[in-house]
Amino acid sequence: MLAANVHPISFTLPAGVEKSSSFAVSWKNAALAAKFKPNRISTSIRSSLQSIVTPEVDKDFTSAQTRVKILSEALPFIQKFRGKTIVVKYGGAAMKSEALQASVIADVVLLSCVGLRIVFVHGGGPEINHWLGKLNIEPNFLNGLRVTDASTMEIVSMVLVGKVNKQLVALINKAGGTAVGLSGIDGRLLTARPSPNASQLGFVGDIASVDPTIIRPLIDNNHLPVIASVAADPTGQAYNINADTAAGELAAALGAEKLILLTDVAGILEDWNDPESLVKEIDIKGVKKMIQEGKVAGGMIPKVNCCVRSLAQGVRTTSIIDGRLKHSLLLEILTDEGAGTMITG
Repeated sequence: MLAANVHPISFTLPAGVEKSSSFAVSWKNAALAAKFKPNRISTSIRSSLQSIVTPEVDKDFTSAQTRVKILSEALPFIQKFRGKTIVVKYGGAAMKSEALQASVIADVVLLSCVGLRIVFVHGGGPEINHWLGKLNIEPNFLNGLRVTDASTMEIVSMVLVGKVNKQLVALINKAGGTAVGLSGIDGRLLTARPSPNASQLGFVGDIASVDPTIIRPLIDNNHLPVIASVAADPTGQAYNINADTAAGELAAALGAEKLILLTDVAGILEDWNDPESLVKEIDIKGVKKMIQEGKVAGGMIPKVNCCVRSLAQGVRTTSIIDGRLKHSLLLEILTDEGAGTMITG
């Protein structure tokens, strides 16, 4: 139960009210009456002021009713997903903006508190670029993938595992969650293999296998795993792994109910020139057709392929959502409207 707001009686006038006005006299008289006749406070204030300040007097009451209504409407969604595993890939604009970051952290903690089993996977491209710049190393990309030589890989590991991961863990814990920070290297959670383009990309890896043994007890005990997208091959060589790919493979290995990718776009658009043409829901066959027709292109293709692969491996639904929206995770999970495009099997 939410505690009601209790407002002490005071002689302070509402903002914008002149001391000589009839409203000011009524306000003061009502407060004086309350001081000597406390049993009549509700009647005296309401009867003398209702016609003038009904919106002000009832503001908190209306707000409380709205909150209760929202909570009651969320109940079916909470019941649907309670006890289910949801893998969230965090990145893009939601990682660059402090306000959006706070929104995502709050969403994750709330969802965890009502019984959803959240697994939080992250990259950290902007932070990596920042530290490469400090060390006078120029970032280099090929087809959207970071070219990662030995020195760059060292920075990637330090930034993702040692800095970004621990910052996220601290923020989640501060917000009331119980987060545990890991990378794909820990417990052989993710085993990497070189990318087919290793000669050009360097230490950019694909995922050879997933062993979720290390995170199952964490999830079962209501902890929130926060996983940096760095993995190692059987020799111990570290690789930079695409965070979308890492999230998708983890979702499949965990038998997740849902995979959510936070992005910097509204979702999949029927027409990229028309932001109003958002595709709310589509199946594998439909999204493959959109790729063939060129409606899904560029950086959206690997995200869609990641979703399709996860669905093929047993994940129930996947969503590509707009991480630029505040509380996009709550919109996606706890409403019918959603916050992007849901892809189904």
